[in-house]
Amino acid sequence: MSQSLFHFFRRPLAACLLLVSLLLPTIVGAQGVQAAQPDYQLGAGDAIHIQVFQNPDLTIDTRVSENGTITYPLIGELAIGALPIAAAEKKIADALEKGGFLQKPQVNITLVQVRGNQVSVLGAVNRAGRFPLETFNTRLSEMIAIAGGISPAGADVAIVTGVRDGKPFRREVDIAGMFLDNAPQNDLVVAGGDVVYVHRMPIFYIYGEVQRPGSSRVERAMTVRQALAQSGGPTVRGTERRVRLFRRSASGKVERLSPELDDAVLPDDVYYVNESLF
Repeated sequence: MSQSLFHFFRRPLAACLLLVSLLLPTIVGAQGVQAAQPDYQLGAGDAIHIQVFQNPDLTIDTRVSENGTITYPLIGELAIGALPIAAAEKKIADALEKGGFLQKPQVNITLVQVRGNQVSVLGAVNRAGRFPLETFNTRLSEMIAIAGGISPAGADVAIVTGVRDGKPFRREVDIAGMFLDNAPQNDLVVAGGDVVYVHRMPIFYIYGEVQRPGSSRVERAMTVRQALAQSGGPTVRGTERRVRLFRRSASGKVERLSPELDDAVLPDDVYYVNESLF
């Protein structure tokens, strides 16, 4: 074969190989989305295409409203927000059948545009905002990382609220404990529409005869002895044997206590270090 013929055949082959290499990730990605789509939970703002087999009049393009509903022919308003796509298909089919409009309708929902598939991260994080779920298995720790991590003024606990199985959902998660206590099972999977809130760090207050009076962070498993050490310890006039604690009870009443040095420090505790009697 001549050199010119070799180049003639080689170029189309190379072009085909290049085209296949470019399209293959797209094809595989599209197949992955279709495989995961029935489990996707519909949310406010999602654009969807609804098709009923052999009933073109019932084929519509619509968007899920802010309250999680759509308006569908013959049925009217129907709540499908927070439902997986497969469950939303069944709900529409059941409504058509129970209304006497069709017998055993085959409903198919295609996700056209994702808008409701977002999670809000608020509070003491470095970059609060609404962030899209990049995968269908995104965990809480990943969402906090996307938000820039917990700020220095933030607590170790995140509060996650949302909807699960059509019911309100709320859970407090000890972020540091997931790693320090080897509890990865607490790193829950977030869902579209969830709100993650990180409160300010827990603090205690100390005043009186200490080197550095003021407020400080309550560290994990912190004791009164450690709180005194963090404030620089008693002055030459103070004594750790005469510490008083002012703590608000569950009823809202402030109690005056005499804590032991190895007692636990709780958020919003107020400690007063008295002068030594001798």
